[in-house]
Amino acid sequence: MSKNQQKTLGNIHSFESFGTLDGPGIRFVVFLAGCPLRCKYCHNIDVVYAKNAPQITAEELVQKILVNKPYFDASGGGVTVSGGDPVSQPEFLVEFLRLCQEHNLHTAVDTSLCAPSHVIEQIAEYTDLFLISLKHMDDKIHQYLTGASNRLIFRNIEQLSKMQKRIWFRLIILPGYTDTKQNLTELTEYLKTVDFELIELLPYHEMGIYKWKELGLGYDLKDVSPPTPKQIAKVKNYLSDAGFTVVVNE
Repeated sequence: MSKNQQKTLGNIHSFESFGTLDGPGIRFVVFLAGCPLRCKYCHNIDVVYAKNAPQITAEELVQKILVNKPYFDASGGGVTVSGGDPVSQPEFLVEFLRLCQEHNLHTAVDTSLCAPSHVIEQIAEYTDLFLISLKHMDDKIHQYLTGASNRLIFRNIEQLSKMQKRIWFRLIILPGYTDTKQNLTELTEYLKTVDFELIELLPYHEMGIYKWKELGLGYDLKDVSPPTPKQIAKVKNYLSDAGFTVVVNE
């Protein structure tokens, strides 16, 4: 390992040793601190604003994970890097993913893709599967919900599609925002232009609101309630009827 690689440190918020919701099989999920977005409904806001997060080298982290490799191999699992959003630590992320693949570990990245295209291209070289969060199709509403435009995100999705990378999309069912007829219509038309395997629906929940309070942050969506089973079914059926593979991840 070179000196530069030895100095590549990641700010790690936490780990999940036997995750089953962030990619195929049993997975070791690494939550990197930081995120380029400020989603109003974020349930991991403590990861976004994590201060003094423990630091570790990419090599040290891989060694921690390798003890679980038999479980990954038996289940078709591997490693998922999440957050926050791991693109906020691109140098560490690329080095970590590279080392994972050297050890034949399947790699997945859970991201919004809100990063410069050259960064996404570097990450893609060592990523087997992208779990891409789609926030909203309308750019103005996207900016309201996340603090950033969705234009760069869509350009990066197009880039990954041309690279023939494996993609799973993720959509938060946020009542009054992402489940509207207009958003679902625009989403359906967009998905027809992209090569992807499935779309996961993640019903909005309120379990992370206490974290906002602990951080002294105001929560703007306190009047939004979690979707009902009927609302969830509506979104699922709409996308399924359009011919897409849809999974509800609750």
